Amino acid sequence: DPMRGSMLEVRTSADGSVVIAPHGEVGADTAVELRQVLVHTVRKVRPLRLILDLADVPALDPINLGTVAAACGMGDDHRVAVFVHNPSTLLVEQLTAAGVPHQRLRQAAV
Repeated sequence: DPMRGSMLEVRTSADGSVVIAPHGEVGADTAVELRQVLVHTVRKVRPLRLILDLADVPALDPINLGTVAAACGMGDDHRVAVFVHNPSTLLVEQLTAAGVPHQRLRQAAV
């Protein structure tokens, strides 16, 4: 159902890390929202760590891959450590190709 849109869950964990967890397909319609949340969190909230949890995300389109890569660089500028948790094997390849440093990717232990 394309009208449903994705749900973007944002929470702060006990250690002060901000966790952003999109649910479902993150396509062009979600790209603006995801970018706004990432930019706002890095620039205004400025947590020590920002975690993008992709456990419930099967795929990212090229726009969103670029957004995630840009967020890592922006995080460096603002001293916010950006990590991507639980990407699928496919997403690891795509994110690495988009320029996300491998040490920022945290896959779940299988």
